[in-house]
Amino acid sequence: MKLAVIGGGSTYTPELVDGIARLSSDVKVEELVLVDPDEARLAVVGPFSARIMRTYGHPAQLRWTTSLDDGLDGAGAVLLQLRVGGQAARQRDETWPLEYGCIGQETTGAGGLAKALRTVPVVLDIAERAQRAALPTAWIIDFTNPVGIVTRALLDAGNRAIGLCNVAIGFQRSFAALLGVDPSRVALDHVGLNHLTWERAAVVDGVDVLPGLIATHGDEVADHTGLPASVLHDLGAVPSYYLHYFYEHDAVVEQQRHEPTRAEEVARIERELLAAYADPALDHKPELLGQRGGAFYSEAAVALLASLVSDAGDVQVVNLRNRGTMPFLPDEAVIEVPAAIGAGGAAAVPVAPLPPLMSGLIAHVSAYEDLAVDAALRGGRQRVADALLAHPLVGQYELAGQLADRLIAENASYLPWAGL
Repeated sequence: MKLAVIGGGSTYTPELVDGIARLSSDVKVEELVLVDPDEARLAVVGPFSARIMRTYGHPAQLRWTTSLDDGLDGAGAVLLQLRVGGQAARQRDETWPLEYGCIGQETTGAGGLAKALRTVPVVLDIAERAQRAALPTAWIIDFTNPVGIVTRALLDAGNRAIGLCNVAIGFQRSFAALLGVDPSRVALDHVGLNHLTWERAAVVDGVDVLPGLIATHGDEVADHTGLPASVLHDLGAVPSYYLHYFYEHDAVVEQQRHEPTRAEEVARIERELLAAYADPALDHKPELLGQRGGAFYSEAAVALLASLVSDAGDVQVVNLRNRGTMPFLPDEAVIEVPAAIGAGGAAAVPVAPLPPLMSGLIAHVSAYEDLAVDAALRGGRQRVADALLAHPLVGQYELAGQLADRLIAENASYLPWAGL
Protein backbone atom coordinates (compact mmCIF):
# COMPACT_ATOMS: atom_id res chain seq x y z
CA MET A 1 0.00 0.00 0.00
CA LYS A 2 1.03 3.56 -0.67
CA LEU A 3 0.02 5.78 2.25
CA ALA A 4 -0.16 9.55 1.74
CA VAL A 5 0.02 11.67 4.89
CA ILE A 6 -1.37 15.14 4.20
CA GLY A 7 0.18 17.51 6.70
CA GLY A 8 3.27 15.33 6.79
CA GLY A 9 5.43 18.18 8.08
CA SER A 10 3.58 18.06 11.39
CA THR A 11 5.51 17.32 14.56
CA TYR A 12 2.92 14.53 15.04
CA THR A 13 4.30 12.68 12.02
CA PRO A 14 7.14 10.81 13.77
CA GLU A 15 4.53 9.37 16.16
CA LEU A 16 2.63 7.99 13.17
CA VAL A 17 5.78 6.77 11.44
CA ASP A 18 6.92 5.03 14.64
CA GLY A 19 3.60 3.18 14.78
CA ILE A 20 3.75 2.12 11.14
CA ALA A 21 7.29 0.83 11.58
CA ARG A 22 6.71 -0.78 14.97
CA LEU A 23 3.42 -2.42 13.98
CA SER A 24 4.58 -3.42 10.51
CA SER A 25 2.94 -6.84 10.71
CA ASP A 26 -0.49 -5.22 11.06
CA VAL A 27 -0.49 -3.28 7.79
CA LYS A 28 1.88 -3.54 4.83
CA VAL A 29 2.94 -0.03 3.86
CA GLU A 30 5.29 -0.18 0.86
CA GLU A 31 5.50 3.55 0.25
CA LEU A 32 4.94 6.36 2.74
CA VAL A 33 4.72 9.87 1.33
CA LEU A 34 4.69 12.95 3.56
CA VAL A 35 2.92 15.86 1.85
CA ASP A 36 3.18 19.39 3.16
CA PRO A 37 3.46 22.89 1.62
CA ASP A 38 6.11 23.79 4.22
CA GLU A 39 9.43 22.75 2.69
CA ALA A 40 11.39 23.76 5.78
CA ARG A 41 9.38 21.45 8.01
CA LEU A 42 9.58 18.59 5.54
CA ALA A 43 13.35 19.02 5.41
CA VAL A 44 13.48 18.23 9.15
CA VAL A 45 10.56 15.85 9.72
CA GLY A 46 11.20 13.84 6.55
CA PRO A 47 14.79 12.71 7.24
CA PHE A 48 13.99 12.07 10.92
CA SER A 49 11.02 9.90 9.94
CA ALA A 50 13.26 8.00 7.52
CA ARG A 51 15.75 7.35 10.34
CA ILE A 52 12.94 5.92 12.48
CA MET A 53 11.94 3.57 9.66
CA ARG A 54 15.53 2.43 9.19
CA THR A 55 15.98 1.83 12.91
CA TYR A 56 13.06 -0.58 12.87
CA GLY A 57 14.33 -2.14 9.65
CA HIS A 58 11.10 -1.31 7.84
CA PRO A 59 11.49 -1.80 4.07
CA ALA A 60 9.01 0.86 2.95
CA GLN A 61 10.15 3.73 0.79
CA LEU A 62 9.64 6.97 2.71
CA ARG A 63 9.78 10.26 0.86
CA TRP A 64 8.40 13.77 1.19
CA THR A 65 7.03 16.30 -1.24
CA THR A 66 5.23 19.63 -1.50
CA SER A 67 3.22 18.28 -4.44
CA LEU A 68 -0.23 17.14 -3.36
CA ASP A 69 -0.92 15.38 -6.66
CA ASP A 70 2.37 13.48 -6.43
CA GLY A 71 1.55 12.34 -2.93
CA LEU A 72 -1.99 11.26 -3.84
CA ASP A 73 -1.07 9.47 -7.07
CA GLY A 74 -1.85 5.78 -6.64
CA ALA A 75 -2.37 6.06 -2.87
CA GLY A 76 -4.24 3.22 -1.22
CA ALA A 77 -5.04 5.38 1.81
CA VAL A 78 -4.92 9.09 2.59
CA LEU A 79 -4.46 10.32 6.15
CA LEU A 80 -5.38 13.94 6.90
CA GLN A 81 -3.61 15.66 9.79
CA LEU A 82 -3.41 19.25 8.61
CA ARG A 83 -3.84 22.57 10.40
CA VAL A 84 -4.91 25.46 8.17
CA GLY A 85 -3.27 28.61 9.51
CA GLY A 86 -0.91 26.75 11.83
CA GLN A 87 -0.46 27.54 15.50
CA ALA A 88 -0.86 31.28 14.80
CA ALA A 89 -4.49 30.74 13.77
CA ARG A 90 -4.99 28.45 16.76
CA GLN A 91 -3.67 31.18 19.04
CA ARG A 92 -6.36 33.54 17.74
CA ASP A 93 -9.05 30.86 18.13
CA GLU A 94 -8.07 30.47 21.77
CA THR A 95 -7.93 34.16 22.68
CA TRP A 96 -10.44 36.49 21.04
CA PRO A 97 -13.58 34.56 22.19
CA LEU A 98 -12.48 35.25 25.77
CA GLU A 99 -13.15 38.95 25.18
CA TYR A 100 -16.84 38.03 24.88
CA GLY A 101 -16.92 35.76 27.93
CA CYS A 102 -16.72 32.61 25.81
CA ILE A 103 -14.42 29.60 25.78
CA GLY A 104 -11.27 29.99 23.71
CA GLN A 105 -10.77 26.54 22.22
CA GLU A 106 -9.81 25.13 18.84
CA THR A 107 -12.53 22.49 18.44
CA THR A 108 -15.61 23.85 20.19
CA GLY A 109 -17.39 27.17 20.55
CA ALA A 110 -16.48 30.14 18.37
CA GLY A 111 -12.84 29.06 18.01
CA GLY A 112 -13.90 25.61 16.89
CA LEU A 113 -16.22 27.08 14.28
CA ALA A 114 -13.42 29.32 13.01
CA LYS A 115 -11.21 26.27 12.56
CA ALA A 116 -14.00 24.44 10.75
CA LEU A 117 -14.57 27.34 8.35
CA ARG A 118 -10.86 27.47 7.51
CA THR A 119 -10.48 23.71 7.23
CA VAL A 120 -13.49 22.21 5.46
CA PRO A 121 -12.95 23.85 2.03
CA VAL A 122 -9.27 22.85 2.04
CA VAL A 123 -10.04 19.26 3.00
CA LEU A 124 -12.75 18.97 0.35
CA ASP A 125 -10.33 20.19 -2.31
CA ILE A 126 -7.80 17.56 -1.21
CA ALA A 127 -10.51 14.89 -1.28
CA GLU A 128 -11.64 15.89 -4.78
CA ARG A 129 -8.08 15.58 -6.04
CA ALA A 130 -7.74 12.25 -4.23
CA GLN A 131 -10.79 10.95 -6.09
CA ARG A 132 -8.92 11.60 -9.33
CA ALA A 133 -5.42 10.49 -8.32
CA ALA A 134 -5.67 7.87 -5.57
CA LEU A 135 -6.87 4.30 -6.04
CA PRO A 136 -10.67 3.92 -6.34
CA THR A 137 -10.61 1.77 -3.20
CA ALA A 138 -8.64 4.32 -1.16
CA TRP A 139 -9.97 5.42 2.20
CA ILE A 140 -9.58 8.91 3.63
CA ILE A 141 -8.85 8.78 7.35
CA ASP A 142 -9.47 12.14 8.95
CA PHE A 143 -7.56 13.07 12.08
CA THR A 144 -7.99 16.79 11.33
CA ASN A 145 -10.08 18.73 13.85
CA PRO A 146 -12.89 19.37 14.28
CA VAL A 147 -13.11 15.70 13.26
CA GLY A 148 -16.90 15.33 13.39
CA ILE A 149 -17.56 18.37 11.20
CA VAL A 150 -14.76 17.58 8.75
CA THR A 151 -15.85 13.95 8.44
CA ARG A 152 -19.46 15.02 7.87
CA ALA A 153 -18.35 17.32 5.04
CA LEU A 154 -16.25 14.55 3.49
CA LEU A 155 -19.11 12.05 3.61
CA ASP A 156 -21.66 14.55 2.30
CA ALA A 157 -19.37 15.04 -0.72
CA GLY A 158 -19.42 11.30 -1.43
CA ASN A 159 -15.95 10.40 -0.17
CA ARG A 160 -14.89 7.08 1.35
CA ALA A 161 -14.00 8.64 4.68
CA ILE A 162 -13.78 7.71 8.34
CA GLY A 163 -12.99 10.07 11.20
CA LEU A 164 -10.50 9.13 13.89
CA CYS A 165 -9.78 10.55 17.35
CA ASN A 166 -7.47 9.37 20.12
CA VAL A 167 -9.80 10.06 23.07
CA ALA A 168 -11.24 6.53 23.20
CA ILE A 169 -7.91 4.73 22.87
CA GLY A 170 -6.49 7.06 25.53
CA PHE A 171 -9.18 6.00 28.00
CA GLN A 172 -8.77 2.35 27.02
CA ARG A 173 -5.03 2.51 27.73
CA SER A 174 -5.40 4.43 31.00
CA PHE A 175 -8.15 2.08 32.26
CA ALA A 176 -6.04 -0.95 31.33
CA ALA A 177 -3.06 0.44 33.23
CA LEU A 178 -5.16 0.97 36.36
CA LEU A 179 -6.60 -2.55 36.05
CA GLY A 180 -3.28 -4.18 35.24
CA VAL A 181 -4.62 -5.87 32.11
CA ASP A 182 -3.72 -5.78 28.42
CA PRO A 183 -5.54 -2.92 26.64
CA SER A 184 -6.98 -5.35 24.09
CA ARG A 185 -9.11 -6.84 26.87
CA VAL A 186 -10.84 -3.51 27.61
CA ALA A 187 -13.93 -2.77 25.48
CA LEU A 188 -15.48 0.68 25.92
CA ASP A 189 -19.09 1.78 25.69
CA HIS A 190 -17.96 5.09 24.19
CA VAL A 191 -20.86 7.27 23.01
CA GLY A 192 -21.47 10.75 21.63
CA LEU A 193 -19.99 13.09 19.05
CA ASN A 194 -16.35 13.84 18.45
CA HIS A 195 -15.00 15.70 21.51
CA LEU A 196 -18.39 15.28 23.19
CA THR A 197 -18.30 11.72 24.51
CA TRP A 198 -18.77 9.66 27.63
CA GLU A 199 -17.43 6.25 28.66
CA ARG A 200 -20.50 4.47 30.03
CA ALA A 201 -18.85 1.09 30.55
CA ALA A 202 -15.45 -0.59 30.43
CA VAL A 203 -15.96 -4.29 29.84
CA VAL A 204 -13.26 -6.84 30.69
CA ASP A 205 -14.06 -10.51 30.08
CA GLY A 206 -17.77 -9.74 29.93
CA VAL A 207 -17.86 -7.71 33.15
CA ASP A 208 -18.33 -3.93 33.36
CA VAL A 209 -15.50 -2.77 35.60
CA LEU A 210 -16.12 0.96 35.24
CA PRO A 211 -18.13 1.37 38.48
CA GLY A 212 -15.28 -0.23 40.40
CA LEU A 213 -12.72 1.95 38.63
CA ILE A 214 -14.63 5.11 39.54
CA ALA A 215 -15.05 3.92 43.13
CA THR A 216 -11.40 2.98 43.70
CA HIS A 217 -9.50 5.19 41.25
CA GLY A 218 -11.88 8.13 40.87
CA ASP A 219 -9.25 10.83 41.32
CA GLU A 220 -6.84 9.20 38.86
CA VAL A 221 -9.55 8.76 36.23
CA ALA A 222 -10.82 12.30 36.82
CA ASP A 223 -7.33 13.65 36.05
CA HIS A 224 -8.01 12.80 32.39
CA THR A 225 -11.29 14.75 32.34
CA GLY A 226 -10.46 18.17 33.79
CA LEU A 227 -13.34 17.63 36.21
CA PRO A 228 -13.54 16.62 39.89
CA ALA A 229 -14.11 12.96 40.72
CA SER A 230 -17.53 13.85 42.16
CA VAL A 231 -18.79 14.47 38.61
CA LEU A 232 -17.86 10.92 37.61
CA HIS A 233 -19.61 9.51 40.69
CA ASP A 234 -22.76 11.53 39.96
CA LEU A 235 -22.85 10.62 36.26
CA GLY A 236 -21.83 7.00 36.69
CA ALA A 237 -19.77 7.60 33.57
CA VAL A 238 -16.49 9.20 32.52
CA PRO A 239 -16.86 12.33 30.35
CA SER A 240 -14.14 13.25 27.89
CA TYR A 241 -11.88 16.17 28.70
CA TYR A 242 -13.84 18.38 26.31
CA LEU A 243 -16.97 18.13 28.46
CA HIS A 244 -15.36 20.32 31.10
CA TYR A 245 -15.78 23.24 28.68
CA PHE A 246 -19.54 22.65 29.01
CA TYR A 247 -19.80 21.56 32.65
CA GLU A 248 -17.48 24.28 34.03
CA HIS A 249 -17.69 26.90 31.30
CA ASP A 250 -17.44 30.08 33.37
CA ALA A 251 -14.66 28.76 35.60
CA VAL A 252 -12.64 27.64 32.57
CA VAL A 253 -13.08 31.02 30.86
CA GLU A 254 -11.76 32.75 33.96
CA GLN A 255 -8.84 30.33 34.12
CA GLN A 256 -8.04 30.83 30.44
CA ARG A 257 -7.91 34.60 30.92
CA HIS A 258 -4.99 34.24 33.32
CA GLU A 259 -2.97 31.41 31.78
CA PRO A 260 -0.91 30.95 28.61
CA THR A 261 -2.87 29.37 25.78
CA ARG A 262 -2.42 25.79 24.67
CA ALA A 263 -1.34 27.22 21.30
CA GLU A 264 1.57 29.03 22.97
CA GLU A 265 2.57 25.87 24.81
CA VAL A 266 2.35 23.75 21.65
CA ALA A 267 4.34 26.31 19.65
CA ARG A 268 7.13 26.09 22.23
CA ILE A 269 7.02 22.28 22.21
CA GLU A 270 7.10 22.26 18.42
CA ARG A 271 10.18 24.49 18.31
CA GLU A 272 11.97 22.14 20.69
CA LEU A 273 10.81 19.07 18.80
CA LEU A 274 11.96 20.40 15.43
CA ALA A 275 15.35 21.24 16.93
CA ALA A 276 15.58 17.68 18.29
CA TYR A 277 14.43 16.14 14.99
CA ALA A 278 17.20 18.02 13.18
CA ASP A 279 19.85 16.08 15.09
CA PRO A 280 21.12 13.49 12.55
CA ALA A 281 21.92 11.11 15.41
CA LEU A 282 18.32 10.96 16.64
CA ASP A 283 16.54 7.87 15.32
CA HIS A 284 13.68 7.37 17.81
CA LYS A 285 10.83 9.60 18.92
CA PRO A 286 11.84 11.81 21.88
CA GLU A 287 9.95 11.81 25.18
CA LEU A 288 8.96 15.42 24.55
CA LEU A 289 6.67 14.23 21.74
CA GLY A 290 4.37 12.83 24.43
CA GLN A 291 3.60 16.43 25.50
CA ARG A 292 2.52 17.43 22.00
CA GLY A 293 -0.82 15.63 22.33
CA GLY A 294 -2.17 12.84 20.17
CA ALA A 295 -1.18 10.04 22.54
CA PHE A 296 -1.67 6.60 20.94
CA TYR A 297 -2.52 8.28 17.65
CA SER A 298 -0.22 5.90 15.79
CA GLU A 299 -1.78 2.79 17.33
CA ALA A 300 -5.30 3.99 16.49
CA ALA A 301 -4.36 4.91 12.91
CA VAL A 302 -2.50 1.68 12.21
CA ALA A 303 -5.29 -0.44 13.71
CA LEU A 304 -7.88 1.31 11.55
CA LEU A 305 -5.79 0.98 8.39
CA ALA A 306 -5.09 -2.69 9.07
CA SER A 307 -8.75 -3.56 9.57
CA LEU A 308 -9.87 -1.67 6.47
CA VAL A 309 -7.30 -3.53 4.38
CA SER A 310 -7.73 -6.99 5.89
CA ASP A 311 -11.52 -6.88 6.34
CA ALA A 312 -10.96 -7.80 9.98
CA GLY A 313 -14.41 -6.97 11.31
CA ASP A 314 -13.02 -6.00 14.72
CA VAL A 315 -14.51 -3.20 16.79
CA GLN A 316 -12.86 0.23 17.01
CA VAL A 317 -14.13 3.68 17.96
CA VAL A 318 -14.48 5.91 14.90
CA ASN A 319 -16.55 8.78 13.49
CA LEU A 320 -19.20 7.64 11.01
CA ARG A 321 -22.78 8.23 9.87
CA ASN A 322 -25.46 7.83 12.52
CA ARG A 323 -27.87 5.79 10.35
CA GLY A 324 -30.31 5.17 13.20
CA THR A 325 -27.69 4.29 15.82
CA MET A 326 -28.93 7.17 17.97
CA PRO A 327 -32.61 7.45 17.01
CA PHE A 328 -32.89 11.06 18.20
CA LEU A 329 -30.38 12.20 15.55
CA PRO A 330 -30.77 12.39 11.75
CA ASP A 331 -29.29 9.46 9.83
CA GLU A 332 -26.76 11.74 8.12
CA ALA A 333 -25.31 13.06 11.39
CA VAL A 334 -21.78 11.94 12.25
CA ILE A 335 -21.32 10.26 15.62
CA GLU A 336 -18.38 8.74 17.51
CA VAL A 337 -19.07 5.18 18.70
CA PRO A 338 -17.61 1.67 18.52
CA ALA A 339 -17.96 0.18 15.04
CA ALA A 340 -17.05 -3.02 13.22
CA ILE A 341 -14.29 -2.20 10.73
CA GLY A 342 -13.89 -4.07 7.46
CA ALA A 343 -13.15 -3.64 3.78
CA GLY A 344 -16.56 -2.01 3.33
CA GLY A 345 -15.85 0.60 5.98
CA ALA A 346 -17.35 1.04 9.44
CA ALA A 347 -20.69 -0.22 10.77
CA ALA A 348 -21.75 1.07 14.18
CA VAL A 349 -22.48 -1.55 16.81
CA PRO A 350 -25.81 -1.13 18.63
CA VAL A 351 -25.86 1.63 21.24
CA ALA A 352 -28.03 1.29 24.33
CA PRO A 353 -30.47 4.18 24.89
CA LEU A 354 -28.85 7.29 26.28
CA PRO A 355 -30.19 9.23 29.28
CA PRO A 356 -31.53 12.73 28.56
CA LEU A 357 -28.49 14.27 30.24
CA MET A 358 -26.39 12.91 27.37
CA SER A 359 -28.84 12.74 24.48
CA GLY A 360 -30.00 16.34 24.99
CA LEU A 361 -26.50 17.78 24.75
CA ILE A 362 -25.59 15.49 21.85
CA ALA A 363 -28.67 16.58 19.90
CA HIS A 364 -27.93 20.25 20.63
CA VAL A 365 -24.31 20.08 19.47
CA SER A 366 -25.20 17.90 16.47
CA ALA A 367 -27.60 20.61 15.28
CA TYR A 368 -24.79 23.14 15.61
CA GLU A 369 -22.49 20.87 13.58
CA ASP A 370 -25.08 20.67 10.81
CA LEU A 371 -25.18 24.46 10.62
CA ALA A 372 -21.38 24.67 10.87
CA VAL A 373 -20.96 22.45 7.81
CA ASP A 374 -23.42 24.62 5.91
CA ALA A 375 -21.53 27.78 6.91
CA ALA A 376 -18.20 26.22 5.88
CA LEU A 377 -19.57 25.20 2.48
CA ARG A 378 -21.61 28.27 1.56
CA GLY A 379 -20.21 31.05 3.72
CA GLY A 380 -22.09 34.19 4.70
CA ARG A 381 -22.30 36.14 7.90
CA GLN A 382 -25.83 34.95 8.68
CA ARG A 383 -24.90 31.27 8.40
CA VAL A 384 -21.96 31.83 10.75
CA ALA A 385 -24.20 33.63 13.24
CA ASP A 386 -26.85 30.90 13.00
CA ALA A 387 -24.28 28.21 13.80
CA LEU A 388 -23.05 30.15 16.80
CA LEU A 389 -26.58 30.82 18.03
CA ALA A 390 -27.23 27.07 17.91
CA HIS A 391 -24.11 26.25 19.93
CA PRO A 392 -24.90 25.59 23.60
CA LEU A 393 -21.81 27.55 24.68
CA VAL A 394 -23.15 30.68 22.93
CA GLY A 395 -26.92 30.54 22.52
CA GLN A 396 -27.63 34.30 22.72
CA TYR A 397 -28.69 36.26 19.68
CA GLU A 398 -26.69 39.45 20.15
CA LEU A 399 -23.63 37.54 21.34
CA ALA A 400 -23.80 35.20 18.34
CA GLY A 401 -23.80 38.18 16.00
CA GLN A 402 -20.85 39.81 17.75
CA LEU A 403 -18.87 36.58 17.64
CA ALA A 404 -19.73 36.05 13.97
CA ASP A 405 -18.44 39.50 13.03
CA ARG A 406 -15.22 39.01 14.99
CA LEU A 407 -14.71 35.47 13.65
CA ILE A 408 -15.01 36.67 10.07
CA ALA A 409 -12.66 39.58 10.69
CA GLU A 410 -10.05 37.36 12.35
CA ASN A 411 -10.20 34.79 9.51
CA ALA A 412 -10.92 36.96 6.46
CA SER A 413 -7.77 35.85 4.65
CA TYR A 414 -8.99 32.23 4.78
CA LEU A 415 -12.60 32.94 3.78
CA PRO A 416 -12.98 33.85 0.09
CA TRP A 417 -16.51 35.09 0.66
CA ALA A 418 -15.61 37.36 3.60
CA GLY A 419 -15.12 40.48 1.48
CA LEU A 420 -18.29 40.05 -0.55
